[in-house]
Amino acid sequence: MKEIIAQINKVFENKTRLGVMSALMVNTSIDFTDLRDLLGITDGNLASNIYLLERLKYLKVKKRIIARKMRTSYSITESGRRAFLEHLKALESLIEGLNR
Repeated sequence: MKEIIAQINKVFENKTRLGVMSALMVNTSIDFTDLRDLLGITDGNLASNIYLLERLKYLKVKKRIIARKMRTSYSITESGRRAFLEHLKALESLIEGLNR
């Protein structure tokens, strides 16, 4: 059981980061405002959690100008996808181990 718990990625224990990664797993990319509204959080909360995920290279940031407004969108990186899938696998193993 200890080995399984050790495989759980602490980065994804935060509900905002868990939500960001979940949204990115099923969307090719998503804009900041859409992500904020989807998760029902503040700009600052999203920005600080996005910053950590970007530093870890779990997501990519793309900035572009649309109708003279800066739009920021995010997409998941391959290492981010791999880390999140490993996290989910560890959670599934934990649940299965408790169900014996």
